[in-house]
Amino acid sequence: MSLVDLQREVARRRTFAIISHPDAGKTTLTEKLLLYGGAIHLAGAVRAKANQRHTTSDWMEIEKQRGISISSSVLQFEYQGVQVNLLDTPGHKDFSEDTYRTLTAADAAVMLIDAAKGVEPQTRKLFEVCRMRGIPIFTFMNKLDRPSRDPLDLLDELEKVLGIRTYPMTWPIGAGDRFKGVYDRHAREVLLYQTEGEANVKGRLAPKGVSGVDDPAFIQLLAGPEGDADEAKELHDQLRSELELIEMAGDAFDKNQVLAGQLSPVFFGSAMNNFGIERFLQRFIEMAPAPAPRTTVDGPIEPIDPRFSGFIFKIQANMDPSHRDRVAFMRVCSGKFTRNMSVNHVRMKKEVKLSRPLNFFAQERVIIEEAWPGDIVGLLDTTGDLRIGDTLCERAQFEYEGVPRFSPEHFVSVMILDPMKRKQLKKGLEQLAEEGVVQIYKQRGLGDKDPILGAVGALQFEVLQFRLKAEYGVDVRIERLPYIHARWVTGAGLDADYFERREDSRCLEDRDGQPVILFKSDWGLRWAQENYKALQFHKTAPMVQG
Repeated sequence: MSLVDLQREVARRRTFAIISHPDAGKTTLTEKLLLYGGAIHLAGAVRAKANQRHTTSDWMEIEKQRGISISSSVLQFEYQGVQVNLLDTPGHKDFSEDTYRTLTAADAAVMLIDAAKGVEPQTRKLFEVCRMRGIPIFTFMNKLDRPSRDPLDLLDELEKVLGIRTYPMTWPIGAGDRFKGVYDRHAREVLLYQTEGEANVKGRLAPKGVSGVDDPAFIQLLAGPEGDADEAKELHDQLRSELELIEMAGDAFDKNQVLAGQLSPVFFGSAMNNFGIERFLQRFIEMAPAPAPRTTVDGPIEPIDPRFSGFIFKIQANMDPSHRDRVAFMRVCSGKFTRNMSVNHVRMKKEVKLSRPLNFFAQERVIIEEAWPGDIVGLLDTTGDLRIGDTLCERAQFEYEGVPRFSPEHFVSVMILDPMKRKQLKKGLEQLAEEGVVQIYKQRGLGDKDPILGAVGALQFEVLQFRLKAEYGVDVRIERLPYIHARWVTGAGLDADYFERREDSRCLEDRDGQPVILFKSDWGLRWAQENYKALQFHKTAPMVQG
């Protein structure tokens, strides 16, 4: 491998995640992006109909039944010579922890917003995770073909609520029943709106000869075949007025600010009707960053460092139900990855051979021979040695910054209905905990008996119960517990028995033996913090690396 080859491959990679509130249209947008990459030939919408084609990224059986995304998918395709690695994440708030972890593997984020609803709570939470990492954020205002809020109000909300400046790359012409298309400010082109049934998927450019907003032919196009000149003039005047306003009062385009996560390019369109998607993808490929240096405990590692390195950000068990396998998803950070290479497993301090690397397209898989920085590689982990946060590297001993565990807000006890299947239950809980579906806490002195489970969202327990039955043949009963906080505890002088005796707390151990205290109330947590100054109560904890 030459340095030139490595530089070329790094330069043509784009790795990003899509973030949104539930029902903003994220999975639909993903499908349409895949259409342009030639990865699929028919897009499936997420609808609660028994005969509806399931979307490519929602491969898990419960996802198909519920019509929601609950697990991050890795989707890879090539578009105009660029290798795109798309990380499709759950939108539902109860599965946000999976999204948080996945964002550690992304170099950019696409923030999808329902134009009728604006910034919603889950969008705000995920935006803050992106901001903490300082990655570029691109915004797509969706559902312009439905009744929508004023586009100027939407931009104002982004800036006031999220605190990020914006630059509209396209601008809508009307909305809802009067939605006529968008104006591309950069190319000075008009894209006329048509539904997928009215035109092919390759965009809606106005006929040649329309040179811009003030061209008389443009007004004729807005009027359409029925010739509503009054409406066309009204829309044209409104467009001119709004464009003048954002030119005078809006931010200037600055690519450096975009790359620093301080300025968000904004696009308008309709994912369901495949309008504005291709223009967005074209501009995104031009502006989004190639893989950047990654932080280790010893300093940054450049992607063009010839020594291979990567880290595990996701574990998924039983993607192939017939084989009950376990796959670890690795983000390649530097150097060239090749099949059958031997690397250092830093946490376990041993050498491992990576013999079956996989490229994924939802549930479909292909064994690959090589991968480059920015790529996502699935590793079959038959021994169970890999954990979220593990570093794998070549001819070196360093660790990438750990992928955090987040404090659960919901807790349950689990009772098995058939005691003869206790071994299957133990295996199922361990594997699903390694995926991050739940966190397992052991009761002191009981070992693996009667564990307590924690999750960021309550719906994760429903997923757990479903998957234990479907994948491990185990029926369980879930009982809610009255705790609302979990804190990892460090420092000298922890009296675990005292916290056990208190009515409003309980002291447990996580899977690594670290003490964790559960609290029933905000008051109980504050009391502990104020009366045990020598102890530190941590809301998040890094994955144990050794």
